[in-house]
Amino acid sequence: MAINPPQRTPKQYLALWLKGLAMGAADVVPGVSGGTVAFISGIYDELLDSLKNINPQALHTLLTKGVGAFWAQINGTFLTVLFSGILVSVLTLAKVIHHALEASPILVWSFFFGLVLASIFYMCRSIKGWGIQELEAVAVATVAAAAITMSGATQLPASSGFIFLAGMLAICAMILPGISGSFILLILGLYPTIITAITDFNIVLLAIFSGGCAIGLLSFSRCLSWCLHRFRQPTLALLTGFLIGSLNAIWPWKIAVETTINRHGKEIPLVQENVLPWLWSDITSQSHQLLPACVLALTGMLLVLGFEAWSNRQEMQSEQPIDGAGVQ
Repeated sequence: MAINPPQRTPKQYLALWLKGLAMGAADVVPGVSGGTVAFISGIYDELLDSLKNINPQALHTLLTKGVGAFWAQINGTFLTVLFSGILVSVLTLAKVIHHALEASPILVWSFFFGLVLASIFYMCRSIKGWGIQELEAVAVATVAAAAITMSGATQLPASSGFIFLAGMLAICAMILPGISGSFILLILGLYPTIITAITDFNIVLLAIFSGGCAIGLLSFSRCLSWCLHRFRQPTLALLTGFLIGSLNAIWPWKIAVETTINRHGKEIPLVQENVLPWLWSDITSQSHQLLPACVLALTGMLLVLGFEAWSNRQEMQSEQPIDGAGVQ
């Protein structure tokens, strides 16, 4: 079924590309979801509906009606602009964010914590009418997400099959607000492998991972789109619970309960425990950086609220007729 996307001006396509940049930056970070960015920026439904239309019917349209009809059916310009922004962001920011997390983990995670807190506020406000069904959905999703984030990382072999499977699982999480695909990779023990492949531009490994992402994205987006169209409020409540439960993963002050040695001989945390800032300081004999952490968390919250306001303006502009023509 073809969708009727809003007509966009070049300026609005630039705004869409910037939203892709923000999604890509979020997807690189364990604990922050690109799906959250898509939802806040008002493109979540259009993204899911466009992905859902990449199916055998679209192939039939391509063979019988040509490229133009096929491109319109899958909303090709929208997907191309958005995913080009995501790709550029992932390729350019992966190394930057990785180094930032190593250099100043408390400050970086505090910023991300503020981003997610504001996202929870936005999601709660998006639910029109809270009932028993919505409260149950929030509770179930919160517990599920918290259980995932408290799971100890496993170390799967970096074989082609596991890399492909990891791509399928990670991309499903990436389009869910609240569950980070990068965190799924961290749980599987494959996050360093994928980040290294991105920074080293390992084409073979990235092609295998991307293949898994493509299969997972096209299949899971159909299910999620169906849920949003038929059970929108409970589904939004479920996604809100995922966000709440994911806060455990991005709490800035953590101590390693169990560690392991990766293939490069570097010690990495296997199981971590959240602690209060002053207790973290007592254990590590380092400054808890509470004041700058709070400032950065507040900055993250304000950034989300500002991004929401900017996205609302862009959406209002996209709904306005262009050169006297109505939206088709």
